[in-house]
Amino acid sequence: DLLKKRYLSWVYSFGEKAIKGKSIIKHLELRPAFSYWWMTLLTEKCNWIKSVHINDAIRLIAFDEWASNQSTKHLVLATSNKPLAECIQSWCENHSVKFEWRKTAKPEVSLPWMRRIFNAAPHVLQSLVWLFVYLVDRWPLRGVGLKEWRQTDGRTTFFSYSALCAPDSAKDGHYNSGYWDHLPDILLNEQCKTNWLHLYVKDPLMPTSRHAARIFSDFNNSGKNQQVHVTLDTFLSVRVVIRTLKDWIRLLVIGKNLRKEMPAMQISTINLWPLFKEDWYKSIFGTVAINNLLYLNLFESALSVLPSQNKGVYLQENQGWEFGLIQAWKKAGHGNLVGAPHGTFRYWDLRFFFDPRSYKRKGFNNFPMPNKVAVSGEVAWDIYKKIGYPVADLIKVEALRFNYLKKIKNKRQRHEASKSHLVRILVLGDYVLSNNQRQMRMIELAVPLLPFNTKITVKPHPNCPIKAADYPNLTMHISMDPVGKLLEKSDIAYASALTTAAVDAYESGVPIISVLDPNILNLSPLRGCEGALYASNAEDLKDKFVSVVIGPKKIIRKKIFFWIDPQLPRWRKLLIEK
Repeated sequence: DLLKKRYLSWVYSFGEKAIKGKSIIKHLELRPAFSYWWMTLLTEKCNWIKSVHINDAIRLIAFDEWASNQSTKHLVLATSNKPLAECIQSWCENHSVKFEWRKTAKPEVSLPWMRRIFNAAPHVLQSLVWLFVYLVDRWPLRGVGLKEWRQTDGRTTFFSYSALCAPDSAKDGHYNSGYWDHLPDILLNEQCKTNWLHLYVKDPLMPTSRHAARIFSDFNNSGKNQQVHVTLDTFLSVRVVIRTLKDWIRLLVIGKNLRKEMPAMQISTINLWPLFKEDWYKSIFGTVAINNLLYLNLFESALSVLPSQNKGVYLQENQGWEFGLIQAWKKAGHGNLVGAPHGTFRYWDLRFFFDPRSYKRKGFNNFPMPNKVAVSGEVAWDIYKKIGYPVADLIKVEALRFNYLKKIKNKRQRHEASKSHLVRILVLGDYVLSNNQRQMRMIELAVPLLPFNTKITVKPHPNCPIKAADYPNLTMHISMDPVGKLLEKSDIAYASALTTAAVDAYESGVPIISVLDPNILNLSPLRGCEGALYASNAEDLKDKFVSVVIGPKKIIRKKIFFWIDPQLPRWRKLLIEK
């Protein structure tokens, strides 16, 4: 708690730091009372895929806490991590400690030659290339559903990802998504007209923009005037691109004016700037900047032509684009906007945590917040209260993505495992390739050590496939069936370091073992839950499998992760009842 608090305080203080008489937040004001600061990687704090040095920052804070009670005269650092070395050297200078950097060999990362060339290019050039490629790729979505959007009678709008769209529903033009369960059907039955704006994500169902354009057109044709579907890229236009480039050039000028001041950004006893310098440059000059600004202008274009809305609901992960959405929604004068976290809360997923001072309204450049946050379980509710989020802005709803758990808790086909029976292991994959590789190598080494036979089923993340050929020493079956269906026929679940599916197993009563990567923070959603097991290497994993199968059975008092009710009375009250 202390380390997290210090890091969040550092981020808050960074934004408030005065340069040339104005805070960084004020310098980055791109719209009246809206600062681009809230869209940067520093604010997003995505420590599992975007901001890789957050792990180092937390370690440094821990080191600083430990070192405050030590008498240190000489510090030797062995690493290939140059930003980390710069931070440690700065700390040593501030504490009159002799510093020695023993530079180690940097691990080689195999990248395609085009990616290597792109990464070596200046951030400004990367931005222009990214924008060109994006426009070519997404142009087929331009105008899809635009006429229906302008003329809609619906007064409730959802903002979602195109991923997790059910294949069967797509075939007959009937919209159904894993993010929203059967809520769209309930709204249709209640004759509640809705609008859906999708952020297109490539997946097996919609591998190209042309596939997506056809599917969303089918949704509109079969919606019977009850549903309107568009994508954010529906609103691409030359005018939007020009506005985006103007915002970007303005941001370049701001960034250039601040550039000389940034290395001196020491907020506390540790200078963390070297760790986040690259995140800053990406956010101000690079692809993150041009992406954020394009999304901001697309949202402004989409919401300016949408008839007045009473309610809006968006999937909340506190990514940069969401703050652009909040700005555009309020600028267009629409009604209440609700953020709906769709997964689970991880203790170290810092996107959901902010310094409590961020929630205080100042009247200008405030932290963009929805009118309400739809909280779907007791664990999340307690976390929101603990972090100082205004409780009056929280509302309770059912966990849409996890409603199916109520059906499978009593349906699991269980059997007593022994050496004469197959132990059915379900492997739950990850969104991040490196996490998948670590997870699969561990089980590939562990299975031959087990004193019983196994049947292994692998469920990859839809956007990160796992190939059996990459693990020739492991006999496995790869399945894309729903997690709930696979859990019904599993004895043990084995999850990656951060997948939400670990909670599915935990809630359904399947013993769950998660990978604990010693190189990163524990991003498992089951951190702190009784009965959740972890393994950090193959030998450890083997022991955990044996303890589950052969060891004594324990009675576990589980946390209540989700509020579940298939009738969705809370969602009905929020969206339908007046």
